[in-house]
This record gives sequence, C-alpha cells and structure tokens, in this order.
Amino acid sequence: MKARRVKGLDPAMPLADALERIVRVRLDELCSLAPRALNPRKVEASHDLRIAAKRLRYILEVGAEPCFGPYAATAAKRAKALQDLLGELHDCDVQLPRVLALADELRAVDAREVRRLAGPADDLDPAKAAGTTHAEAFRGLQTLAVFLQARRALLFERFGELWTGLEREGFRGRLEYAIGERPAPSSPDAAGPVAYDALASTPGAP
Repeated sequence: MKARRVKGLDPAMPLADALERIVRVRLDELCSLAPRALNPRKVEASHDLRIAAKRLRYILEVGAEPCFGPYAATAAKRAKALQDLLGELHDCDVQLPRVLALADELRAVDAREVRRLAGPADDLDPAKAAGTTHAEAFRGLQTLAVFLQARRALLFERFGELWTGLEREGFRGRLEYAIGERPAPSSPDAAGPVAYDALASTPGAP
C-alpha cells in the first residue's frame, strides 16, 4: 500500500512540527482504513491496516519522547500491538491458500493413481481410494488447514476487540492532542531544524 504524501514539510521547520505533520497524515491513514478491515472478508484491507500501523508506530518511536506529549509514547505501543496482531492474522491469510492448494494437488495426483489402478473396470471400487500414496500427507494438510482457519477466526475476533478498545480509549483524539504538545526543551538546540539525514535512516520513515 502506497503511503499518503505529507504536504507542507520544509527543511527549515522545527523537528517537532515536521513530525506532527507526518503523524497526523499517518494517523488519518490508519483510522480511514479500519472500517473496511473490520470486515472479515476484506483480507487485503487488514493487510493495508497492518502497514499503516507500522508506519505510524515507527514515526512515533522516533518522535514521541523528544517532541510530543506523554500519550504519544503510549500510542506507539498501541500501534505496535495492532501491527503485531495483524501480522499474525496476515500469516494465516498467506498460509491457508497455500496449504489448500497443496492438498488439492496431492488429491489430484492420488485420484489419477486410483483411476490407473481401476483399469478397464465398469465402475470404481471405493476400497481402491484408501491408502493412496499421499493419503497421510493429505490428512495432515487438512488438519493444518482447519487449524489456520480457526486461528484466523480467533485472531480476527481479537483484532475487533483491540480496535474497539482503542476507540473507547480515545486513541485518535488523545494522540492528536499529544502531538500538538511540546515538552520543555532540555537544551537551546532541542527544538532546532529537522535532522533529515537521521530521519531518513530510520526504518519505516516517510
């Protein structure tokens, strides 16, 4: 998912002001994606939300303590929790189709084998379908598929609960307030221009 462009950045801006602009865009990006991601059939939406949470988390981890009010550090932890949970959910979404595809492939191979064993018979003896070459592997894959589908359902429920908790906590409003706060500078240079070289080297930097 392509990140939204952050407008109005200027190399002469104070670091806190620049990061505030970035966080506001990343926060809006996150919150606008959530309603679609809360639909269990919208698999790509939950993946996009995970990426948005990651972007918000990284920029908050850079700027929360030196630039913003106290809740910003809490919000970074909340974004990390959301990213981690959605990452586990995404793993299920990636693995399940692969497992099912492999099971289909093995079933097709065994079906061809059983058909060959039937020879010129008018009909197929059901006993010939037992004990095929990949029967045990197929059962294992079916068990794994059941596990992944059930785990996905459970993790999606946890995601819904986590997002509801963030809304009840006032996550968006409190973070918007926090990024407008400025801690007392510890030195005369604390609110100086943006260190763009350092920011650009940060993982997930915009």
